[in-house]
Amino acid sequence: MYTPNPAGWRESNRRRWDERVPIHLASDYYDLAAFRAGKDPLRDFERAEIGDVTGRSLLHLQCHIGLDTLAWARHGAARVVGLDFSEPAVAAARGLAAELGFTQDRAAFVAADVYDAAGAVPDSTYDIVYTGAGALCWLPDIRRWAETAASLVAPGGFLYLAEFHPLTDVLDDATGTRIEHDYFARDPWVDDGPGGYADGDAVTVHNRSVEWQHPVGEVVTALAQAGLRVDFLHEHDVTLFRRFAALEPREGLYRHPATSPRVPLMYSLKAGRPRS
Repeated sequence: MYTPNPAGWRESNRRRWDERVPIHLASDYYDLAAFRAGKDPLRDFERAEIGDVTGRSLLHLQCHIGLDTLAWARHGAARVVGLDFSEPAVAAARGLAAELGFTQDRAAFVAADVYDAAGAVPDSTYDIVYTGAGALCWLPDIRRWAETAASLVAPGGFLYLAEFHPLTDVLDDATGTRIEHDYFARDPWVDDGPGGYADGDAVTVHNRSVEWQHPVGEVVTALAQAGLRVDFLHEHDVTLFRRFAALEPREGLYRHPATSPRVPLMYSLKAGRPRS
């Protein structure tokens, strides 16, 4: 249900994520065995849009257990840093990095709130600031996020965002084609459902989540006002999980059936900082 910002929202979200770390580590969704064996968790469009990361530094905000972060190291990034507010998630990421043979100089992980990133990460700026799907919904103030993220982009570098499209938050759960909710809602969505996207049947105790939706225009404007130049905004008709019951799995992603009208399920954005 929609409600004004509840007291203790950050701690509720942190407890939820902390509890789900061991569930995610054991889940088929993350499939750590396949990742250890070399499977790449990054999406094709992300790799194509970001391009070659060889020799570059990369900061991953809201990195969770670090799979995407470490994938960029595997793709040649000279140094990756992951930041997340969940200490169990960061501990898991550090353990996985060590297991894969990455030293602290090559792959480091920091436990901190994303709004405090500028004072928490080891370097003042990075060639690439990256954030992956399902990150922005946990943040009430998108302007503050944009200012923080932009401050960490080095001259000549860029921010890259791949996110679930906010349009999906207003559509019906069955087909994903009918509007049922308010696209411009500003109050948070509070949910107390157990389990989660990686294992819907998991028995959990800390179930309260507090999330916000951010229209695409709000995100783009916040980044532009933070001093970045938007290079592109792409919309995609694929998503990472069965967001709507009618979606069909194809090539590891989910899409609308060929007989249904399509709507954007994800979007990606690149915004750079000029060298001068």
